[in-house]
Amino acid sequence: MSSFLSDLIRVVALQIVGVFGIFFVFSFILDFLQTKTQTVYRRSVGWKGILWTAWIGTPIHELSHALAAKIFRHKIERIDLFHPNEETGNLGSVNHSYNPNSLYQKIGNFFIGAAPLIAGPFAIILLLYILIPDSRAIVSSFAAEFKDPADMLSAFVGAIGNLFSLANVRSWRFWLFVYLAFAIVIHMAPSRADQKNLWRGFFWIALVLVILNACALILRLDITAYVLALNRYLVYIAVLFIMAIFISVAHLAFVSILFAPFRRR
Repeated sequence: MSSFLSDLIRVVALQIVGVFGIFFVFSFILDFLQTKTQTVYRRSVGWKGILWTAWIGTPIHELSHALAAKIFRHKIERIDLFHPNEETGNLGSVNHSYNPNSLYQKIGNFFIGAAPLIAGPFAIILLLYILIPDSRAIVSSFAAEFKDPADMLSAFVGAIGNLFSLANVRSWRFWLFVYLAFAIVIHMAPSRADQKNLWRGFFWIALVLVILNACALILRLDITAYVLALNRYLVYIAVLFIMAIFISVAHLAFVSILFAPFRRR
């Protein structure tokens, strides 16, 4: 019995880390960078500094929640795409409800909470196509087949090199893209309410994995390889997350230098 339990814990942990770990790791990093950047705004130009980016970043954030809620058949009760409140710190919201007897809808809470992590990078890719002339060369770097992390890093460095070409830097379209990308990434991370929703859905995902793996082990099967096969698709999401982190770090560095003379303790 102890061997069965240890095997069950091992395979479930491996599957969870292998498939869902990427969302938790990058969510933590983006939340850290977002908090640091917003702190710089607040200590230099105050609440209005947040609004300079929130007017575009928040609607994308909230629309991603709404779309995911629709996909998982939640009832959307109210949407505030941009409704800033300085007292509470809230910038927008999507209120939704679901059938507590529906496993599909309960699992959906995870994807609804994580939706901005996916929507943000895709919005940035769309801006690339609209504003940057050689966007195809940049995006094709992300769509390449990666055999190992070195390939991924090489593709990312190549994409950054294409983006910061001399021709692009001289264009006002490039700087508009930079501003909009900054505005999106600073509002990508799930909020505290989003994180609670995400964990609520993750509980049911983990429970399903426990049940499936318990049944598989009883039948002397190991489904780990099939579950981890999803990694071939997650590697592309990882590249998008890395891009978002790069932009977030650049944003933090830019505002830290720009607003240094105005920073208040």
